[in-house]
Amino acid sequence: MTIALIALITGLALLVWSADRFVEGAAATARFIGMPPLLIGMVVVGFGTSAPEMVVSALASAQGNPGIALGNAYGSNITNIALILGLTATLSPIAVQSQVLRKELPILAGVTLLAAWQLLDGNIDRLDAAFLLLVFLGNRHAQGGA
Repeated sequence: MTIALIALITGLALLVWSADRFVEGAAATARFIGMPPLLIGMVVVGFGTSAPEMVVSALASAQGNPGIALGNAYGSNITNIALILGLTATLSPIAVQSQVLRKELPILAGVTLLAAWQLLDGNIDRLDAAFLLLVFLGNRHAQGGA
């Protein structure tokens, strides 16, 4: 029990330290390349933190468990928005520029409505997936992403 507790605490400390280094590295990359830190945060950090969820969802779907894949995706988004953003704002206010709100909120609302529309038939097929990927790539291109 003691070894497990030490391993848990050590793992948590390493996770916090490595996450901090990852964010600092992404911000430094943004400054070096001349990209806005918001874009780096959405693309690089977003992919880095979402990679485990994408793997779990892909494996669950490949094994015939699409409910786990969808639950993982929706649960992750709910947790990130409600818990992480809420906790962060509780600890320190988050200043958001009005131009970011005018640009990003319609995109968020549009993608949410698109996903809801695609779920109306109770099935997300390959055509739906291809369309979501095209929307993603189009959005990255419009924001100046690679």
